[in-house]
Amino acid sequence: MNFSIFKKAVVACVTAAALTSSVYATDTKTYTDSLGRKVEIPTDAKRIVSLHDMVLTVPLIELGILPVGSHGRTTDDGTPFIRSSKAITGYDFDNSDIEFMGNWPADVEKVVTAKPDLILTTSWQGLKYGQIENIAPTLVINSESTIEVFDMLAEITGSGAQLDILKSRYAQQIADIKRIIDTENITVNVIQPYDGNLYVEHTYGNLGKVLRDAGFKFPKIVDDIAVGGDASFSAEKLQDLDADYVFVTYRTDQLQTPQDSIDGLEKVIPGFCDYFSACKKGRMLVMPREAATTSSFDALSITASNVLTHISGNPYAKK
Repeated sequence: MNFSIFKKAVVACVTAAALTSSVYATDTKTYTDSLGRKVEIPTDAKRIVSLHDMVLTVPLIELGILPVGSHGRTTDDGTPFIRSSKAITGYDFDNSDIEFMGNWPADVEKVVTAKPDLILTTSWQGLKYGQIENIAPTLVINSESTIEVFDMLAEITGSGAQLDILKSRYAQQIADIKRIIDTENITVNVIQPYDGNLYVEHTYGNLGKVLRDAGFKFPKIVDDIAVGGDASFSAEKLQDLDADYVFVTYRTDQLQTPQDSIDGLEKVIPGFCDYFSACKKGRMLVMPREAATTSSFDALSITASNVLTHISGNPYAKK
């Protein structure tokens, strides 16, 4: 027998048993997760490990809860980071006590070492819940909707009061957009160049939510996509995807600039701006993807502000 592997297994089992005992010595409540599993969890978890940075860690931070460990990404030189977090919340591994738990999949030994009393993960995490549920109570939280994931996390962590404040701010910002811009008579769209095609979602993350909540109209070809769904279209559909205002995003975490997205559209359709009225008329807006897609009320706030600023400043959009 490989003694090193045996030793690690024993340490993990002992640690898991100790952690489980400590958790169940506290008050607990039953929560039904996204897989329909009923799990006994602490009513006041103190040491949460989050195994998805954008979907779980960032929302926890905004709710006032710093997890003891988080899934993250790594740069080319191996430096770990919580995607979108520093730009959205200010927190990252390098300026907080949040420990890096690995990427895809997370590192089981690191999770054990973090001594969690609650583990939050997703079905997209390469580390399956069956591998970690003996370490601490484990919930699978699957949601690409900012509002839904916040509702779930607030219920789990008892942070509903903070969530109410975040929702109130967002509602005010949407009301401001509706008051200032004639949204019902303006069409919008969000497109991405991807794999030689034009990628579109029915509601593209935070950006799509802000646009739909504010009452903007989308091209029929986009509305025909199932809610929560996406589609890829060939270059021939460019004019069907056109709108009064079109948004394109780029990834700052990969050191991209707006030009990267523009170059991507050029590869799909050389000279696309000549055939795309939103671009030709200067109404194609390119913005960082982190604010447009992260599960975050702060990101929603940034996005709402961008939409109001960029569209209301154009005489075409005034009521």
